[in-house]
Amino acid sequence: MRTPHQVLLLVFPGFQLLDATGPAEVFAAVDEQLPPGARPAYELRAISPGGGMVRSSTGLELASLALPDPQEVAGCTLLVAGGFGVQAAMQQGEIARWLAQAAPHAVRCCSVCTGAFLLAQAGLLDGRSVVTHWRYTELLQRLFPSLRVLPDALFVRDGAIYSSAGVTAGMDLCLSLVEEDHGREASLGVARGLVMYLQRPGGQRQFSAQLLAQQAPAGGQLERLVEWLRERLAQPVDVEDMAAWMAMSSRTLHRYCQAEMGMTPAKLLLQLRLESACQLLEAGEASLKRVAQSAGFGSEYNLRRAFGQALGVTPGEYRQRFCR
Repeated sequence: MRTPHQVLLLVFPGFQLLDATGPAEVFAAVDEQLPPGARPAYELRAISPGGGMVRSSTGLELASLALPDPQEVAGCTLLVAGGFGVQAAMQQGEIARWLAQAAPHAVRCCSVCTGAFLLAQAGLLDGRSVVTHWRYTELLQRLFPSLRVLPDALFVRDGAIYSSAGVTAGMDLCLSLVEEDHGREASLGVARGLVMYLQRPGGQRQFSAQLLAQQAPAGGQLERLVEWLRERLAQPVDVEDMAAWMAMSSRTLHRYCQAEMGMTPAKLLLQLRLESACQLLEAGEASLKRVAQSAGFGSEYNLRRAFGQALGVTPGEYRQRFCR
């Protein structure tokens, strides 16, 4: 029997459950893709200061072992979860001190979501590129100005240090680690088994077609505007047209959009058009010219420009990654 690669999942009170269990599921699923002689691929252990049962932010608890001696981390993959409890963990300082000693012994050291704050506190990210959940990028940069915080990438590798964005992005990161260890076919097999995208690259921004356009609050002033716009995306529509249909001034419409959806009317229209374009690209049938016209961008040039500015990928790259 082969010796499995050790993966240490570092948790703390208030950690986000999926930050640990999501990566664990990815690593555990690898055995299904390998011949019997190559199993088990990984051995997973949860660790924490003091060990024992650790309560997550959901209230569910995870059994853990105490932090090992730093030298015992040699040859392991170390993965630090994030969660609302990270602030208390930083104040206590024990995890950062241990990471500073243990991480140099690990084959690779990774963070999920706000786990990056603990790596930064340990001095492991100085001068490196790093990502975290988009809500906390500005805070991470402000607290640790020597870091190169990427605003919205899914995950990034800088040497032996890996970091990923919020929650499910940690699973994308772990798929890339599986590919490093066992090849692309094994990684894609795991993704298929877990019904994940096959697979989102680290340079891709934190987005999905379903989240591009925020839904207006039910019963709000803009709910019917969103419905009206969805039926007219291919037509030339501007803010004045939107305001006229709502029987209000452009200024009043702007105020409602900011209050109910946190964006301008023009931004709302753009987001709806992007959402429509993404759905058409995922369907995989229409040409880029047809997608541009149907979604209201008019030309392929405008479509590529909008995708580049908003999503960081070309329409062709989006289709290649997400086509059903």
